[in-house]
Amino acid sequence: MAFSEPNAKALLSAAASFAASAMLIRSIANDFLPHEVHGFFSSLLHGISRKFFSSQLTIVVEEFQGFSPNEVFDAANAYLGTKAPTFAQRVKISKNEDQNLTISMDRDEEVIDEYDNIQVKWRFVCSQVESASHRNSNDLNACLRSEIRSYELSFHKKNKDKVLSSYIPYVLKRAKSIKEKSKVTKLHTVAPFGAWDEDPIALDHPMTFKTLAMDSEIKEALLEDLNVFMNGKEYYRKIGKAWKRGYLLYGPPGTGKSSLIAAMANHLNYDIYDLELTEVRGNSELRSLLIRMSSKSILVIEDIDCTIKLQNRESDDESFKNGENQVTLSGLLNFIDGLWSCCGEERIIVFTTNHKERLDPALLRPGRMDMHINLSYCTFSAFKQLAFNYLGIDHHKLFEEIERLLCQVEASPAEVAGELMKRNDAEVCLKGLIQFLHSKIPDQKVKQDDDDQNE
Repeated sequence: MAFSEPNAKALLSAAASFAASAMLIRSIANDFLPHEVHGFFSSLLHGISRKFFSSQLTIVVEEFQGFSPNEVFDAANAYLGTKAPTFAQRVKISKNEDQNLTISMDRDEEVIDEYDNIQVKWRFVCSQVESASHRNSNDLNACLRSEIRSYELSFHKKNKDKVLSSYIPYVLKRAKSIKEKSKVTKLHTVAPFGAWDEDPIALDHPMTFKTLAMDSEIKEALLEDLNVFMNGKEYYRKIGKAWKRGYLLYGPPGTGKSSLIAAMANHLNYDIYDLELTEVRGNSELRSLLIRMSSKSILVIEDIDCTIKLQNRESDDESFKNGENQVTLSGLLNFIDGLWSCCGEERIIVFTTNHKERLDPALLRPGRMDMHINLSYCTFSAFKQLAFNYLGIDHHKLFEEIERLLCQVEASPAEVAGELMKRNDAEVCLKGLIQFLHSKIPDQKVKQDDDDQNE
């Protein structure tokens, strides 16, 4: 907007008059008003001055929005890590085993960034949270953290539209690329007060689908299902369902359930959240854990049939009424398939059990557990993978006899692997395995005879 010379002079005169009045009011306040009132007027004048005369606008980007992580904060953290070494005077550096160096801004540090001929300034702000005994008991989010962290993004007011519509989406996109290049799969566990641990460990598990010993047909079907899920964002949105998928892994001990979970995480590059239900105090805490999970993650509840005794809402169990365990079956169902399950996307839920028949049918229906994977005793195709992993061979004259025995004997992949690890010589190991499988025949025949008699 252009001003004529008289209007410009009038405007400058008004500004000078306001400034003089402010100085006079401040002088009077210093001489005659109590300290508390003086502080109030100083803050008021400072606010008026910033509102009408400052050309800068500041956006505060907090670490959490309610209980959920703020995606913009996480993106700024990753993006500014690439800028901090150039612009900040103090930076923080960290490195986990098998992870690249991670650089981030130290508290109160500033970074200047330029984008499409505009300049912005980022400032990292940290404030300590007082001890738990003095915190507001209603502020659960603050109670779970030792400090409150945020970024302040400042820029000229005239660039507000460009910053919001173009610059911040650019930061989000760049951050996604940075995190994908440096991502290390993490293993999260439950910490006290219904939160995930602040320092998850790197999942350095070498298992992949290439080395996983399981039935080849089941492996191929699972791989195809995972790939369809991973690329299914638009499909899930089109059909109106949350972008999640459930897998039930069931079978005897030692059949590779944990190894399969590790292979899934490595294939998808998803973090694992290991949920021990006995550590959760109630349904509300369960919901809090769910919404604090990141996207692109796998939630694992192992041995779900024996971790806790899930209670129905109509239960008369006194321990449930006394609050010893208030995680209910309905609470768990809402957790994996209710409205709260939509708070996040691209999540996989895995239940494991040795006894599928003990689970409530409500847990097993499609939409909760979409794919049931039977990890049974060692098949010949699984044995061939184990032989290649441990002995480096893909055929041998003894394979035919081993195939015949595996059709007669119930041996877990863990037991077979144990035999293949005993010697460096392939033929010696295979003969030892044959002897081991023969030794199981009498025991299993006796067990079968007992089962027949009981029937």
